[in-house]
Amino acid sequence: MRRTAAFLLFALLLPFGALAADDDGHVQITRGRVVDQTSIPVYTYRIAQTYPHDPTSYTEGLVMENGAIYEGTGLYGQSKLRRWDLRTGQVFNELPLERHYFGEGITVLDGVIYQLTYLANIGFAYDQATLRRKDSFRYVGQGWGLTHDGTQLLMSDGSSTIAVVDPKSFQVVNHVFVSDDIGPVGFLNELEYVDGKLYANIWQTNFIAIIAPQSGKIIGWIDLTGLNPDPAVLVHPYVLNGIAYNKETGRLLVTGKRWPHVYEIDLVLREKQ
Repeated sequence: MRRTAAFLLFALLLPFGALAADDDGHVQITRGRVVDQTSIPVYTYRIAQTYPHDPTSYTEGLVMENGAIYEGTGLYGQSKLRRWDLRTGQVFNELPLERHYFGEGITVLDGVIYQLTYLANIGFAYDQATLRRKDSFRYVGQGWGLTHDGTQLLMSDGSSTIAVVDPKSFQVVNHVFVSDDIGPVGFLNELEYVDGKLYANIWQTNFIAIIAPQSGKIIGWIDLTGLNPDPAVLVHPYVLNGIAYNKETGRLLVTGKRWPHVYEIDLVLREKQ
């Protein structure tokens, strides 16, 4: 994301002295921190399919359900929730957010779409079939990424913390603190839960962390370096963001903010150097 207040929030969540121990590592992971370690598997990728993506969509949340893509986009005055066809890009229906909301992560659980906003401390619940807004809910802090484990919502706020939220009461029932073998890993952004693993974009990097959701330990990295289709134009803030899961193929779908494509990828284990 584009965050200014996020660093201050993140710093408050770290143990005393953590920033001094590894400034770069705790604020935002470096390439060396990922690829130079040997204890956590690192995956690269092979593109299996390429699909169209609206290049005006500032992607904040991406979900695939029943063959359709649900996408939440950001920016004030441009944020929306939409449902569209993966293969053609055809938009089935969409709902703009009010101009004073910056849309963030989304997820779909039990026929309800949940959507966060960035700084307004409010989220929305919609009917999955119609995108009609049903409810709203409040939370403390910033809204970044959102997914679910089949029962509870999992929410990121730009720190190294994942909040576990009851979808009925919208109360936080637990926190999971994410780390690798060095220490906390922050700037967790878009989230996707697949087969007992939590995937998280690390904002402004080419990396997706694979997280054990119970312990918060990172058990794998996905290095998507080279995926950006136009790195001369798609520079900050048009970064990698958006993870969905295609149940039909068993593959991840990934994209970026205002990228022209969604990529379906196979993971390829990188051999240790």
